[in-house]
Parts: sequence; C-alpha cells; structure tokens
Amino acid sequence: MNSWLASFSPKQIIIALLSLTTLIVITHGIYFINPDILHPSFLMILRWLGLITLIIFGMKKNNLTTWIFISMLIGAEVGHDWPEVGVNLKVISDIFLRMIKTIIAPLLFSTLVIGIAGHADMKQVGRMGWKSLVYFEIVTTIALIIGLVCINISKAGVGIDLSIADKSQNIEVARQTWQQIVLHTFPENIAKSVAEGQVLQIVVFSVIFGLGLSMVKDSKVKSTMLTWCESLSEVMFKFTHIVMYLAPLAVGAALAYTIGKMGFDILKNLFLLLATLYAALAVLIFGVFLPIALYIKLPIKKFLHAVSEPVLLAFATASSEAALPHAMKALEGYGLPRKIVSFVLPTGFSFNLDGSTLYLSLALIFVAQAAKIHLSIGEQIVMMLTLMLSSKGVAGVARASLVILMGTAASFNLPTEPIFIILGIDALMDMGRTATNLLGNCLATAVVTKWEGESVEGN
Repeated sequence: MNSWLASFSPKQIIIALLSLTTLIVITHGIYFINPDILHPSFLMILRWLGLITLIIFGMKKNNLTTWIFISMLIGAEVGHDWPEVGVNLKVISDIFLRMIKTIIAPLLFSTLVIGIAGHADMKQVGRMGWKSLVYFEIVTTIALIIGLVCINISKAGVGIDLSIADKSQNIEVARQTWQQIVLHTFPENIAKSVAEGQVLQIVVFSVIFGLGLSMVKDSKVKSTMLTWCESLSEVMFKFTHIVMYLAPLAVGAALAYTIGKMGFDILKNLFLLLATLYAALAVLIFGVFLPIALYIKLPIKKFLHAVSEPVLLAFATASSEAALPHAMKALEGYGLPRKIVSFVLPTGFSFNLDGSTLYLSLALIFVAQAAKIHLSIGEQIVMMLTLMLSSKGVAGVARASLVILMGTAASFNLPTEPIFIILGIDALMDMGRTATNLLGNCLATAVVTKWEGESVEGN
C-alpha cells in the first residue's frame, strides 16, 4: 500500500483534483441548464471519482484537519446519494458526542484547579474574570448589531410564504427572568451539573474548589490534591487524543444525516436567509475578529493553523462540546498558558457566543419581516438589549438558540410560524454559528492572555 501510494506525487494528485473539480462543475452546470443532456448516475460517478482522489490526497497528507474536511464532503455525498443510509449513520456522530461529553467535566475541573491552586494567585483569577466579562460583552454586542444591520439590508424575511411552515415540531419555551439566569450559574449538585453538561456550573464549582485548595495550609494535603489533578488532566488529554481518532467518521456521519434528512432542495426557498447569516458571520470574523487579532499582534497564520481542527469539528458537528476539549489542547499546544485557557475558554461558551447572538438578532428581525410587522429602530434596540441578557448562560441546553428565539418573539408579540420555517435549515445555520462561537472564544483567550502580560506569539 505504501509503495503504491508513494507512486503518486503531491503535484500529480493536485492536478488530478483540479481537473476533476473543473469537470464536475462544468457537467453539473450543464445538467442544471438542461437535465435531459446528462444522466444523474454519470454525475454521481464523477463526484465519487473526485472523492476517491481526495482520499488519496488525505492518505498523503495524513493529518486530522485534512481528514475532517474530506469526511465532510464524503458525508454530504452519502447523504445526497443514499438518504436512508445517511440518516442511519447518525449513531456514529452520537457515539462521538457522548464520548466527548464524558471528557468535559473532569478536564475542566482538573485544569481549573491546577490553574488556580497551583499558582496561588487569587488576584489574577479576579482580574481574568472581569477582563473576560468586559471583552465578552463588547464583542457580543457588536455581533448583535452586525446581525441587525445585515438582515435589514438583505430583507430575507420579506415575501416569505408562512403556509410552508411545519408546525408539527415542538419547541419547549421556558421564559427566564434575570434572577433565574443568575441562579442557573451556580450548581446545587455538582453531580447533577456534570450529568446535565452544565459547563458554567462546573466552571463555578471548579473555581471555588481551586480557591479553597489554595487556602489550605497543610502543604502535604495541598500537594496531594494538586498531583491528583495534574494526573487527571494529563490522562484526560490522552483520552481526548484517542477519541479524536473517531472525529472524521463522526463528522462524515453528521453531514450524511443532515443532508439525508433535509436534502438540498430546502435551500431554494431559504437560501437568502442562509446567505445573510454566513455573510454576517464573515463580517464579524473579518471586520471584528481580524482587527482584534492584529491589535494584539497575534500571529494569525500560526494561530489559525492551531485552531483549524477544533473549528472544523465544531462546524461539522454543530456542537461546541465536541470541540471544547480539543480546542483547549490546541491552544495549550500553541503556547497559551493553561491557567488562562482553562478559565477563559469554558467561561466563553456561556458568555461569549458571538455566532449565536448574531444569529438571534438576525433571526428575530427575519420573524418580524416574514410576519409583515414593521419594527422601528427603537423597538429593534430594545430587542437587542433583551437578547443581550437572555442569551447568557445557555450553554449545554439543547437547541438553546431556538428556545431563546421563541421566548423573545413571544415577549414582543411576534408570531411563531416563521420560526418553524427557520427550523428547516437550522442545522445548516447552527454549523456556522457554532464554528464562529469557538473561533471567537479562542481569540478571547488570546486577548486575555495579552492583557495578563503573557506572550501570544505561540511556540
């Protein structure tokens, strides 16, 4: 196998890929113009020839990022060609997500306790806390504004036919007061918090535990616990390394399920909304994230190379939890201090959901446009302020963005029918906003590192 693989040079594979891609684009363009000229089976064979060439390229490159990307394309193709097979592959991605969820609590607990008690600098913990919250609030507010501006420009909701809404799907709406949101931050039972995947509650418990351990006077007791946490942390990182071997399969299965269940046809009606979201996310990334990275003198190419795998993973699985352990490992491997990574990154998944907050502002105005309800600038600002509060602390809640959207729409007497339309492409929208959430939190970790006087140049 190795000698056969060695017979292909990278240049030959790239030329073959470019040639096949060009042929696929041309033939599909012809088919789109006149379906009678080419048979769909011929087009499918061409696509699989391209994927086989990509697999050969992946075997040459042999790194996780490449295989995740290739698996995304294979999964999309399987879902398109054999929808029933694609839907049944969901079990693979579910297994992967379950394994990842088992990592999060012990990894967060051990790294946070080491970061706090191991350095015995409680003032730094306080500094990191308020600096992180200030940064989170500024960036999420900008994200909300970008969402409002983009949807008002594209007017994607104008002219929507509300009769296509699938009202059979159920979304449980639980309106939360600000007191409930604050209360939800603190655990009543750490075992229950771990079982429910309440990341913020685990962080709060771990921080207080770390502070308590730092106050212990008996050096033997303290060193024993720190040694245990360090051992646990190292084992969990190795655990993550093993589970990540399943990532390409899980990514392919997740895409196969999404495309197999939904198909591509639904994009014809909702393409403008989808395009508006991704355009707005691009504005956020290049108009906000990039200037911030340049301001703190972050080596962008090196940083992107470090976080590319967890971002791709977040995009394909639409799960922040799936990418969190790998992102922590990637940022430490890049050279950011563990004590900052273990504090800022998990906290950000409750307070710094840039992609999700942008989506919420965009989707709420889409609902109003589809319902032909005109909202003044003042009303839109009030909605934005409401979303700033209601979008906090929802990490780990299934379909949290949709729940928040439904609750906020009800608060402003907006109809629910357009939200059921959004459900049709929510999986595709969730991929983009989840990847942006992760990228934004990785950048936030670098920003706080810079503010703490540490180097962000990387290893």
